[in-house]
Amino acid sequence: MNGVSTLLIFVGLFLLGGAVSFWKQGMPRGVTTLLGVGAALSLIAGILRLEVWS
Repeated sequence: MNGVSTLLIFVGLFLLGGAVSFWKQGMPRGVTTLLGVGAALSLIAGILRLEVWS
């Protein structure tokens, strides 16, 4: 596990938490969707980097 994959996974989880928080607060759907998509892309990139480098 290298630093970049760890960072991507951490950022993805952080953005996912923000998306859930925004959804609970009733923020606009576009903002919540954008955060969710960013979280998903970051998590996928981190997981793929884990599998490539292991």
